[in-house]
Amino acid sequence: MNLYIKERIFTIGDKFDVYDQHGNPKYFVKGEVFSWGKKLHVYDRNEREVAFIKQEIFSFLPTYKVYVNQKEVAQIRKEFSFFRPRYSVGGLGWDVEGSFTEHNYWVTDRGRQVVSIDKEWMTWGDSYCLQIADDADEIVALAVVLTIDCVVEQQDNN
Repeated sequence: MNLYIKERIFTIGDKFDVYDQHGNPKYFVKGEVFSWGKKLHVYDRNEREVAFIKQEIFSFLPTYKVYVNQKEVAQIRKEFSFFRPRYSVGGLGWDVEGSFTEHNYWVTDRGRQVVSIDKEWMTWGDSYCLQIADDADEIVALAVVLTIDCVVEQQDNN
């Protein structure tokens, strides 16, 4: 399954639209404007919250928690690395490794590819294509991409 994420530009706060492989809207993401740390809410087409992503502000390396149905399902942490970005997804045992350019990422679970992420070049706002191996991983895979985007945006602003 493929998902396509497109960041809305010229908006207050983080806003993303997520489309299925046929170009139909599937999810939308809204960030809280006035909060300590990043907070993103992921909604389905019926405006039901399917995930919540919250930055842990008192951590040495960027850390985010992912909640599905008000239950913590994963903790995404940027790992210390020199040339290639790396993240770990606690609670699921996933590893995330990126390219030197931070435009391509691979998420694996004990060697099995969970999702590949490609960030498009030269677009207005960030755009990503996700190739997800198992539909059951869709929401958490989406949360991983949104978290990576938050970390990269924070690095660019510093």
